[in-house]
Amino acid sequence: MSKKLYVGNLAFSSTEDQVRTLFTQAGEVESVSFIIDRETGRSRGFGFVEMATDEGAQEAIKRFNGYNLDKRPLTVNEARPREERTGGFGGGNRGGGNGNRNRY
Repeated sequence: MSKKLYVGNLAFSSTEDQVRTLFTQAGEVESVSFIIDRETGRSRGFGFVEMATDEGAQEAIKRFNGYNLDKRPLTVNEARPREERTGGFGGGNRGGGNGNRNRY
């Protein structure tokens, strides 16, 4: 069964191919995906690697958590399920003004 890993503290210059090559040393890699900022089109500095087996995932965590890639120590751990976001558009009364409306 495949296991998804969170990979953080990636340099903006790091590539998915570079990370795939690195993680292949621990086992079979099914996919690599970086999270991209919608506005800039640049990596947000983290992504996910899906390992083919639990053993490969554990080996990758052991080998690459703290590993220096592009002069940055990686953070590698099991990915957690995405949390539901609340809210959306409003946010209640934000106040406004400065309280000086009745000044002479």
